[in-house]
Amino acid sequence: MPTFSFLRRGDASSGVASGGALDQHDAESRDAQRRADRWLIAGTALMGTYVLGLAGLPLFLRGIWLQRRAQQAGLSVRPILVTLLGYLILIDAFLNSIGWVLDLFASHTLVTRVFFAGWGNFFDGGYWWHYNELWVGGSSAPGEKGWEVALILVVFPMRVAAAIAFLQMKRWGHQWLIVTCWFGVVIWVGYVANMTVYADVRFAGVVLPVIGWWLYDIFYISPFLAIPYLHTVNREIFSD
Repeated sequence: MPTFSFLRRGDASSGVASGGALDQHDAESRDAQRRADRWLIAGTALMGTYVLGLAGLPLFLRGIWLQRRAQQAGLSVRPILVTLLGYLILIDAFLNSIGWVLDLFASHTLVTRVFFAGWGNFFDGGYWWHYNELWVGGSSAPGEKGWEVALILVVFPMRVAAAIAFLQMKRWGHQWLIVTCWFGVVIWVGYVANMTVYADVRFAGVVLPVIGWWLYDIFYISPFLAIPYLHTVNREIFSD
């Protein structure tokens, strides 16, 4: 219970009343945040898949609306920008993980072969060039498997853990989100360089070569957008 230094000596009844009001405010704030998070988590779970992505958007937006309404009502909820950045980075990690996990561990399934063959013919020839001919299976494009192993087993689990802690307003979540977002810069630059060096494999004989690839690759810079905020936000809003 906090000490109310503004109370007059002996005014115990006012202290009890103020303490009770603070407890009620705290309880209402937690309930409002949980209610918003239920919608946000449901929307994130759907948007983190390739199939039901659009179905999750209305749920996600409702969660943002609920949190915004709680904030306007004066409740102590998570800042809107923290919510947006945390959940959007979480979605980015899920989408990247699912796509590459399917290629690395489920490349022989019929659904995956159809999906990636179509993807390869349309955007990125590395997903149909000698497909399933390596000992691991999936894409045989030079360098692809190295990126998949490093990111699936290291970077994206780190990013998911950091985003969850960030949403819980933990200081270590904020710190590690900075690390994983800068990892995103390394990934993006390295992957673009890999695609460019092996352009004869990845852009030859596809419907939408370089332009098509950039149309979807530009969304991979989304973690970059969090970097200025993460470096300038007041760290005292995060707890140990």
